[in-house]
Amino acid sequence: MKAIVSRSYGRPDQVLRVEDVDLPVAGEDGIVVRTRASSVNPADWHLVRGEPRIARAQLGLRAPKHHVLGCDVSGEVHAVGSGVTDIRPGDAVFGSPFMRGFGAFAEYVHVPRGCLAAKPASLTHEQAAAVPLAALTALQGLRDHGRLTAGQRVLIIGASGGVGTFAVQIARSFDAEVTGVCSARNVDLVRSLGADHVVDYTSEDVTRSSERYDLVLQAAGAHTASALRRVLTSRGVLVMISGDSEGRWVGPVGRMVGARLTSPFVGQTLTSFTVTPNAEDLEEVGRLVEAGAVTPVIDRTYAFGDVPDALLYLETGRARGKVVVAPVP
Repeated sequence: MKAIVSRSYGRPDQVLRVEDVDLPVAGEDGIVVRTRASSVNPADWHLVRGEPRIARAQLGLRAPKHHVLGCDVSGEVHAVGSGVTDIRPGDAVFGSPFMRGFGAFAEYVHVPRGCLAAKPASLTHEQAAAVPLAALTALQGLRDHGRLTAGQRVLIIGASGGVGTFAVQIARSFDAEVTGVCSARNVDLVRSLGADHVVDYTSEDVTRSSERYDLVLQAAGAHTASALRRVLTSRGVLVMISGDSEGRWVGPVGRMVGARLTSPFVGQTLTSFTVTPNAEDLEEVGRLVEAGAVTPVIDRTYAFGDVPDALLYLETGRARGKVVVAPVP
């Protein structure tokens, strides 16, 4: 089968190649999915470049352990393992093999049982491929780590990006009062997703605002925890999931660690997390999609062989919503 393969760290256009590789095997508890669409995530370009370099301790010191990347997939089930009884060949599914082998930039991908759910019938495969990792990050960040409840005020930094566009919609589904932070060109987009207020970061520093929020979700930007604490209520929660950084060795991890170390000494909760794909949360997102509460925002769709260009575009930080990859022709 055809796959986008990386055998060394570097720029996506220098290290990624289309190669013929073996078809994955389902095993006992696995599922092989025929890829109909995938999407790119910041995790992909971080993994291709091997940055921040601290992550190489887990992902491969000198070269990537996983040669085929890709965190999101939508497609049809090709084969199931002997221990899989709830999913059958031919089923339309979507999900994420993030940190469970990756591999979605290929004709077929192995996905562990528990990391897939039925594709929402109202979505095309391209739309569904835009959902898993970003929407689950938004859901888990707001619900589980942010402990968001109805009526609370939530600030979403990076509201026009992949995670942010889902976070705005999911927060509104919780009946929260949502403020989104984005650039001027994306103000109308973020407002159309349901944000009650929108801040243009090119003209206003949200950390200097007199407003106070019960929850801040940082999906972009380079603000430190100490700066973001200024806009939290006395018992507010800061959830740091990403952000910009020029540091090649620790990247945004340094800010996250600093926040966690500070948290026990202040009244506010300062935390971070890594998303955990699972079927239950995929099904919850699917219900929100079918109810009309969540709609994926797709900026561009790239051909399969143009995955390097898709990653380079995502690296610019200018993508509005998600960037999707079409299947192998």
